Amino acid sequence: MGPSMLSYHSRADFLKLNSLTSLSSFQHRNGKLKLQSKPIAPSRKLHQPCALVIRCDHPQNADLPRYYSKKEKKPFPVPIVELRRAARERFKKSRGQPKKPVPPPKNGLIVKSLVPLAYDVFNERITLINNLKKLLKVVKVHACRYCNEIHVGPIGHPFKSCRGHRASIRKGLHEWTYATVEDVFVPVDSYHLYDRLGKRIRHDERFSIPRLPAVVELCIQAGVDLPEFPTKRRRKPIIRIGKSEFVDADESELPDPVPEPPLKPILTEIPDTEIVAPRDEEETIQLAEETLEAWEQMRRGAKKLMRMYPVRVCGYCPEVHVGPSGHKAQNCGAHKHQQRNGQHGWQSAVLDDLIPPRYVWHVPDVNGPPLQRELRSFYGQAPAVVEICVQAGADVPDQYKPTMRLDIGIPTSLREAEMVV
Repeated sequence: MGPSMLSYHSRADFLKLNSLTSLSSFQHRNGKLKLQSKPIAPSRKLHQPCALVIRCDHPQNADLPRYYSKKEKKPFPVPIVELRRAARERFKKSRGQPKKPVPPPKNGLIVKSLVPLAYDVFNERITLINNLKKLLKVVKVHACRYCNEIHVGPIGHPFKSCRGHRASIRKGLHEWTYATVEDVFVPVDSYHLYDRLGKRIRHDERFSIPRLPAVVELCIQAGVDLPEFPTKRRRKPIIRIGKSEFVDADESELPDPVPEPPLKPILTEIPDTEIVAPRDEEETIQLAEETLEAWEQMRRGAKKLMRMYPVRVCGYCPEVHVGPSGHKAQNCGAHKHQQRNGQHGWQSAVLDDLIPPRYVWHVPDVNGPPLQRELRSFYGQAPAVVEICVQAGADVPDQYKPTMRLDIGIPTSLREAEMVV
């Protein structure tokens, strides 16, 4: 009995200590799991605790980006306090130091290393639009007649979330119709600038300056040459004579510029009458994979371009301006625009302002039962382009799995949902 009791107690102490050690050692901070292994019993040799870090960039489940009402102002990407602190640090470091030459694109020149990336972003956007036109003939996408909500699936969802015209009479139910490419890939337009460093657009010039997609304008400023949208290309850096004043350098001694062919072939959009649907399931899956790759490449490339070429967005409305400073057109119609005389509240833009993801409800099984109104909290969401590609047969990217809630078990009935803790 002695040895058996002794072994039983030692085993119990080992399990108790091991459980306490494992519970106290797991830490979930910033997507990291940190496991510390400590010696269970003291020994003669000194053992230092070792840490095993398991990195998880994509958590299991995540909430969607916060929805801001029309009465709220968008938050700054970087808080004002952090911007002021960084400015003071730069001023302290530059005190007593000789002034450094201004790098491109602030000196009027383009960043030559980003020109191929600009062509890639431009072509990926065209590829995305052409592929979406083909996928819309295979995957059903519905759009509400009275609001801007869309749904990807055989039938529209039953959720009462319509805020359009006479929504109270319909009790918030949507009236679904067929969607177009503009409903899936939201067009965001901006003014075209002939001179990126020129004077700001005045209010009386708002109708005389052409507008084009903001992504296209970003690519033009980064080096893409389009004959229908000419832009000024400097060959010498500008000469600063003040904080906001400059003059162009003399380029008369330089030889006349020779028109060069585009660095890469530029794609064009396919007319709607020439769109052909994929023939079989294998071609549909391949088209969905290509569309998803074009979506990721376009967003990744546009984010890199935005680091060098500033993009502004209004804090009150979705107006976007590609350039160092926003325009002066007084066309803001957001909440309390009368107090600002219709002027925009410009701030730094983020990627979602330039390319809105347009979240839709994720359908777990296209061939299964439709979404149920009572089980709304169990469903996830994903960008419309990603949901279309997933329903067409593409694999789900890792960065979209948390918001799609693929690891959550969906109850089969309302009674089962009420039993969930």
